[in-house]
Amino acid sequence: MAYQQPELLYPENALEPLISARTLSFHYGKHHVAYITNYNNLVAGTPLDNLSLEEVIALTAADPQKIGIFNNGAQAWNHSFYWNSLTPNGGGEPSGELGAKITQDFGSFDKFKDELKSAAATQFGSGWAWLVLEGDRLKIVKTSNAQTPLTSGQKPIITIDVWEHAYYLDYQNRRPDYVATVIDNLLNWEFAAENLRAAL
Repeated sequence: MAYQQPELLYPENALEPLISARTLSFHYGKHHVAYITNYNNLVAGTPLDNLSLEEVIALTAADPQKIGIFNNGAQAWNHSFYWNSLTPNGGGEPSGELGAKITQDFGSFDKFKDELKSAAATQFGSGWAWLVLEGDRLKIVKTSNAQTPLTSGQKPIITIDVWEHAYYLDYQNRRPDYVATVIDNLLNWEFAAENLRAAL
């Protein structure tokens, strides 16, 4: 029951010039593939192979003997979620239930945006910045390396990958520029709204 890499919902060049086709080719076509291949090899022939990726992440998160399975499985999941968090001609300000919820929980969309930018830009080393639902409230969290909100009882709404391989070919060491570009132009608010509806 090997985990299959989901197809991108857009061509590799669809995010240009903000994120290049070259970055997508390496990031989606090599990094993400490697996590999936490693994960499938590690669980093949074990009882974990019969479980969903989310179930395996939950079972292995606190087990140091299964750290390889967790790291590769969680990175496979995080990346699949990240690709859906991006869309050509995205960004802007969400409307409807999601927009109202962001205003309610953060005070304004601008305050939310500033908090997300700060979380993504200040994550030390590799990791992720997330908008999550915790209980009935939206909040911003950041996770390091392969960590994911799935293991903290939080429901992911949208994410930004801040591993260097996500932006270095296009932005070099200017992570804040990459983060601002993603938030302003590429975040997929329709995907986020679907996740919020499912989580509430």
